[in-house]
Parts: sequence; C-alpha cells; structure tokens
Amino acid sequence: MREILEGAGRICTLLKIDEVNNLGAARIRIRSLLAAMRECAANAEEKEYTYTRAQFTEQMYKEGYTILIPQMSPVHFNLLGPVFRKNGYNAVLLNDSSRNSVEIGLKYVNNDACYPSILMVGQLMEAVLSGKYDTGKLALLMTQTGGCCRASNYVGFIRRALDQAGLSHIPVISLNTGGLESNPGFKPTLSMFKEGLESLCVGDLFMRCLYRVRPYELEKGSANALHEKWEKIASDHFAGDKTYTYRQLCEEIVKAFDSLPINENLVKPRVGIVGEILVKFMPLANNYLVDLLEKEGAEAVVPDFVDFLGKYVYDRRYKYLELGAPFSKLIISKLGVAGLNALRKPVEDALKKSRRFEPPMSITDIAKGASRFLSLSNQYGEGWFLCGEMVELLNEGVSDIICIQPFGCLPNHVMGKGTIKALKEAYTDANIAAVDYDPGASEVNQLNRIKLMLSSAKEKQKKNAG
Repeated sequence: MREILEGAGRICTLLKIDEVNNLGAARIRIRSLLAAMRECAANAEEKEYTYTRAQFTEQMYKEGYTILIPQMSPVHFNLLGPVFRKNGYNAVLLNDSSRNSVEIGLKYVNNDACYPSILMVGQLMEAVLSGKYDTGKLALLMTQTGGCCRASNYVGFIRRALDQAGLSHIPVISLNTGGLESNPGFKPTLSMFKEGLESLCVGDLFMRCLYRVRPYELEKGSANALHEKWEKIASDHFAGDKTYTYRQLCEEIVKAFDSLPINENLVKPRVGIVGEILVKFMPLANNYLVDLLEKEGAEAVVPDFVDFLGKYVYDRRYKYLELGAPFSKLIISKLGVAGLNALRKPVEDALKKSRRFEPPMSITDIAKGASRFLSLSNQYGEGWFLCGEMVELLNEGVSDIICIQPFGCLPNHVMGKGTIKALKEAYTDANIAAVDYDPGASEVNQLNRIKLMLSSAKEKQKKNAG
C-alpha cells in the first residue's frame, strides 16, 4: 500500500493500535502526519499511479525460457515437473530449499505476512539470485487461489521482491482457475491439466503407501528405496513413457508396497497431520514433522493433497445454494467433483484391493462431516476443510492429531483451534494438539507440544492393548 500511495505522490502512515499500546505515541504520529500534509500541500504534485507487469509471451515460450516452480510437497511435486516439460515448458522444480530460503524471504517480505508467503518468495529469490540461471531468459510460476487469503497475494509478493532486486523484467506466471491473470505464452491445455491432476493423485498414493509401511520396515531404508524406484517409473510415465497405463501404474505401485517386508505384528500410534496446505506438506516448513513422528515411534497419517483442490471445486455448490451465485457455479461444482472422482478412481480401486491400505474419503463426505460442527460458508484459507479433515481422521480411527498452521493465519486458527473443543466433545478419545509455525517459532516449544501429545497417544494405546 505504501508503494502505491508514494507512487501517486501521496503520504502513507502506518499506525498499530492494540490493547497494550500507548495511544500517546499514536497521537504524536498523527500530528506529525498532519504537519507533513500541510507542508507538502503547497508543492504536492498529483500523479497517477501506474504499474505494468511483465508478461510471459509466446516468444518466451518458443525460446524455451526457464520456468522456476517453488517446492510445496516433494512427494507430489516431483511428478509435476515431467508434466510441464512434456507439454513444452522448460520447468525446473526447486528442490534445494533450506533455512536460507526463510532468511531471504524475510529480506523481501514483511515479517507480518504469513510464513508460507515468506517461504515461497524466499525459495524463488534464492534461486533467481543464485547465479545458476540466466535472468534474461527466466520466468517464475506460482499458484493463486483468488480467495480472501494471503495465498492470493503470493504473486504480488514475488513481483515486489523482483522489483526490489532490480529484476522486474522477469515475468511471474499466475497459475489459477479463476481467470485472475493470463499470459500469452502460458496456455495449459485440458490434457495438461488432466495429466497434472493424475500426477497429484499418484503423489497421494505414494504418500499413503510410504507413510503406512515405513515405520514397520524390516530392512531400514527399504521403503524409501522402493519409493525412489517407483517415483522414477511414475516420472517417466508422466514424461511420455507408456509402459503402464495410468490405472496399471496405480495397481503396480500398490502391489509393490503391499509386498514390502514389514513387521506385521508391531503396532504404533497413528498420528494424523492436518493444517495449512504448505506447512502441512512441505518438510522444511513443518521442521520435518513426519520424520520426527517416525523417530518418536509413531506412524504419520496425512490426508490427500487432491482433497484440497476438491474443496475449492465443492465450494461453488455452496455459493449457488446459499449465497446467490449463478447456476453455472453449481454445474461447475458438480462436473468438477465428478471429474476429480473419476481421475482418482484408479487410485481408490487399487487401494481397495490391497491388504494394508485404505482408500480416501470423497470430498462430499468430508464436507458432510465438517458441516456437523460449522457452516460451510467458512471458505477462505483452508476454511471448513480443516475441520473436515480432522473428522475424516477421527472416523477412520486416527484419534491422535496434530493441527499445524502458520502463526497469525486467521482461517486456520478459527477453523483449526476453534473447532478442537467441539471435536473432543463429539469424539471422547480425540487427542488433538495445535502447533504454530513461523520464522521465529521456537522449535523446542513445538517439539515439547508434539512429544506431550505422543506421550498421551502411547499411554492410550497401552491402555487399549491391556
């Protein structure tokens, strides 16, 4: 806002007022503002604020510009890269993010912004400034939801960071389904969207299988080795190698993990992980929570990535029924949910035939579960979906849950922490711990809360076994 106002020759003053602030300081700042306005009034020059964004053009596509894609979920996104490359986009997935990404993000993004936005900007700017890429033939890609959440502002944050670094000529491609922006050189086809969604479904399949068997493997490292083997096969599939059909690929993955030697008699506490999508799926953002749980003697259970996309499709149904949206929203919702269900059916069928794994719940059932505790009008951020995932886990017998969110993420705090009491009343054995993550969060405090939750989970397991 300050940049927009100053670009138009106006003055911007920021006041922070809360229950502990001394209002005397606010009065002084307002008086200073009035004095500055009076002084500038005589010579102030009115001018129109203008901003022209760099676009990804057809010529850039033809010249093979490198498109950097930030990492969000290694299990899923490692399969997305081949889809982009198969369709002619020179995409590079950023897999070498570290704590340094956070520090660079803090340099370009105000620390009052949410943790995921800091991390996304940090990843991209670290790569842009690394010297590995020709900044004259570079573009960045970022998803954009379009809702009342700072996730809608990621693209703006990235452009601001590029401007500050003197690299405003680098285009930022907004990947969205709401028609927010368009770029002449980036026109994904229907088949590309289909293949991308299939790759995410296979990512969900890998996650379900890997997390289910790894804590019980007889040979340490065998589960990860099996995942690496089949991830390579799946990557080749999405790059164009048709050794397997999509359905056959799902079936073979399940068969491989179903036959991995594990300790069938060992029982460990199953701990669900829900929360803001990036913090939930990105190991760097949640301080490698899945690894921590397995190290502490538990099994991690993470609901599917594709359900998050299904939530946004399903929301259109509610907007038509309750908020006066046009009838076309209902049609889009029904077709979208049906399409996602059809794409996920080979995964579900393969899981149903297995002896170790359970198929996912449909987004319609997740919404019904959430509606018992809150209104589906809570749609921004994760919205009702966060409560719905906890209900899904509780109905599947996973009563120990860690609800993780960025500190200051209002939708997650309301829909996560705000529903825990009601969930515990409805499910008497529910053991839910809320953990916050941000650049300055204490890892010791996070670890203590998680270990306390695990201690209760293990005591409950011993009691049930006895």
